[in-house]
Amino acid sequence: MIRTYGLFIYILVCIAVCLGTPKVAEAQPGERWVAVIPVKGEINEGLAIFVQRAISDAEKQGASAILLDIETFGGRVDAAVRIRDSQFDTSVPTLAYVQHRAWSAGALITIASRHIVLGPAASIGSAEPIPTTEKTVAALRGEFAATAQHTGRNAIIAEAMVDKTLGYPGLIEKGQILSMTAEQAKTYGFADGIAPTRAEALRILDLAGVKQVEYTQQWYETLAGWLGDPWVKSMLAAVMIFAFLVEIKTAGLGIGALVGTIAAVLFFGGTAASGSTGLWAIGLFIIGIVLIAIELHVPGGLLFGMSGVTAIFASLFLGLGANTFAAVSLLGAVILAGVMFVVLAKYLPTSKLWSKLVLKNAETSEQGFVSTEDLKQYLGQTGKVLTLLRPAGMAEIAGRRLDVVSEGLFVVPGTEVVVTKVEGNRIVVRIK
Repeated sequence: MIRTYGLFIYILVCIAVCLGTPKVAEAQPGERWVAVIPVKGEINEGLAIFVQRAISDAEKQGASAILLDIETFGGRVDAAVRIRDSQFDTSVPTLAYVQHRAWSAGALITIASRHIVLGPAASIGSAEPIPTTEKTVAALRGEFAATAQHTGRNAIIAEAMVDKTLGYPGLIEKGQILSMTAEQAKTYGFADGIAPTRAEALRILDLAGVKQVEYTQQWYETLAGWLGDPWVKSMLAAVMIFAFLVEIKTAGLGIGALVGTIAAVLFFGGTAASGSTGLWAIGLFIIGIVLIAIELHVPGGLLFGMSGVTAIFASLFLGLGANTFAAVSLLGAVILAGVMFVVLAKYLPTSKLWSKLVLKNAETSEQGFVSTEDLKQYLGQTGKVLTLLRPAGMAEIAGRRLDVVSEGLFVVPGTEVVVTKVEGNRIVVRIK
């Protein structure tokens, strides 16, 4: 089990190495060029990692500008905020080009750009959070307002994209979420211009003819986006708990450890890649495994074992986000793992798969095999007590000194007794 979880640490190191060696831009030294970063599909952890990596590389490689080619219905707000922060942190001018739509979290990313160019049929806005609670609306409204102020745009219009109670004269009535067309965005100062293509958008910003170097999302970034989904992480947590129960049930066969290791690598690899939990969650998980291993080899009255289980559950809670959803998800994972374990324990022993894995041959007493001496030969025989039976002691029966138990009475040495019952290695006698 220790060796198996050692593989977990090794794979995490490999993931860290992969994430730390991004593909750099292909441009000649001194050449003017624009870094094109596609921001398309769902906004998630993987996309955030990709955009952060691309912006950082573009700045290091000396890009003249960064163009975010945006096409999205939205996604996770935390991932969008990380992309927004990366835009704010870079010294390279940023341009957002939206050919069709930038809704919800995509609108926040668009507003964070220094320049915005929209396609003729584009729209931007519709950023009401789900769930629509007072807290989430207020938090996201503040993010939109701060972002608009930072880039010199109308903060009230940005807030109306999130909070339908605001409205904006000439654009939307109160009670409706704001979403602007390209013409409206240009009229109200949100967009620098309207262009049907990306090349025309660059022309508006005096970058016509400049070489475009497009970044591509790597496989591990796509994987991180999938693993960053809260429901996927909840399922992986359930698999880890289930694997732990299976490992206990199978007495260290290794199947549970292998499945648990794979689930742990996916769970913590995704969170480590996104940087959402830091190293605390991974560290707690490893400490938990070590403590359980110590309990198995050096029994400590369950102290090490319970501490290890607590550390593992704490690491899962942190990995799931350390919030109310994390607590509910962890509880659901425990219940789901328990149900899966009960079903497995009930049906696996009778399945064809189990019959192929488990040795069915048995050495039975009917076939002449015995694991210990058969004491039934003394049943009904008499003997003499050698030591005080209280009620256990020794007696001489058929010329042999045997450990016997009286039928609940104290019997003094020298008393004659008869064997009344033999149960395995237990010989029961009574006074003759």
